[in-house]
Amino acid sequence: MATTGAAGRPEKRRAITAAATTVFGREGYVRASMDAIAAEAGVSKRTVYNHFADKETLFLSVALQNSAELAERMRELLAEHLEGAVDVRSALTAFAVERANAAPAAGELGALGRAIRAEVANIPADVLEAWLETGPAAAQRALAQCLAELGGRGLLTVPDPGLAAERFTLLTFHGVAERSFWGALPVAEEEVRRLAGSAVDAFLRIHGGPAEG
Repeated sequence: MATTGAAGRPEKRRAITAAATTVFGREGYVRASMDAIAAEAGVSKRTVYNHFADKETLFLSVALQNSAELAERMRELLAEHLEGAVDVRSALTAFAVERANAAPAAGELGALGRAIRAEVANIPADVLEAWLETGPAAAQRALAQCLAELGGRGLLTVPDPGLAAERFTLLTFHGVAERSFWGALPVAEEEVRRLAGSAVDAFLRIHGGPAEG
């Protein structure tokens, strides 16, 4: 990721990236301007360019930060609910509910993700690829690893952990994500739990281990 080099104080850079996250999430990639980001950060446009060569470089920086933070949250949820799980249905359902609820709770990070999805055709291909690899793809790999571990303990049947992770995400997450417009609108907690429970049951009909029949 290219920058302009010597770049001034770290607190200025943090202010700029925070402001860019807000502006890109609010206005999208195409409409966002370096002037608006500078105003949001309370710095001059020259200061923004002292830290970032152009809008694409700044967007890449905040997109990678966004995706890394969301992937880390995913790993935390996996560790909390799936590592060492014994009751696999309850563990998978609790994880699915918290994962679904994490999208509305993501705030400006969620807004940036929605902006990326909405403007995918306008975002430079290398930026989009880096965002996908650091965030969604990394999260899916972490999920696949946890499902493989559950399979290794006989709780699931997962000959292809990557495919199992893809199915789990499609069944348990995307329905809620679509209803909430990827976290922009709330979905009632009881509805999230109902969708998660039925989706996990469907997943277990495909990948359940001996204990699930």
